[in-house]
Amino acid sequence: MTPTGPQVRIAAAQTPVFWADVAGALAYARGVIGQAQAAGASLLCFPEGFLQGYLTAPEAARRAALDLGSSAFDDVVGHLPESGPTLVLGLIEAEGERLYNTAVVLEGRRLIGRYRKTHLLKSEAVFAPGEDCPVFEAGGVGFGINICFDTNFPVAAQKVADQGATLLVCPANNMLPRDIALAWKDRHNPVRGERCRETGLWCLSADVTGERGDRVAWGPTALLDAQGEVVAQLPLDAPGLLVCDLPVFSTE
Repeated sequence: MTPTGPQVRIAAAQTPVFWADVAGALAYARGVIGQAQAAGASLLCFPEGFLQGYLTAPEAARRAALDLGSSAFDDVVGHLPESGPTLVLGLIEAEGERLYNTAVVLEGRRLIGRYRKTHLLKSEAVFAPGEDCPVFEAGGVGFGINICFDTNFPVAAQKVADQGATLLVCPANNMLPRDIALAWKDRHNPVRGERCRETGLWCLSADVTGERGDRVAWGPTALLDAQGEVVAQLPLDAPGLLVCDLPVFSTE
């Protein structure tokens, strides 16, 4: 793939954690969407589990989960702006008796599709693994999604590349016990960089930041190029919006 000259502006939000506070998450999202729209972004990524919080206890997760075909989900979407960048937004999804760690893709208030996390941690036993790897488009750029732990598996990114996408979007939620957070603080980007070098994909990640009890989150929220190098990154210790320009590539 070679750059064709034009660029598309993309964005990723590094956010506080909203724990079972959908109203708070939506209010925060509206502000960030407005900022991204004003900056001219065509795509905006939010972290993993952003809407309801990264809930893995069965009762809490089931209570918070949303069926994407329900009026409750329609009500949530109705609180988002009518226009703006294409959104990748992490949430807990219900379909029948199964729960999924999902990233939905929205254009305005319209659901375009979803990606369900395929590779699950032992602590995510409440979720069923996803099976599909759809590819989407925003601003002329094809993109696919890997959620957080997915990026540890080369096959997950390769499925995106095999469909002709040029961008891997990674909603993440690295709110971890402090000792684990410290051990992984400088390892997230190198792992994602390996996927970039293997596939030729660029990678845009969005993560949470802050503290909750004995847990801490620093991100990173960053854009990596096809060589796995960090092109742009937010500071690790505060919420913010990363806005950057991605080359538009030709597969010819």
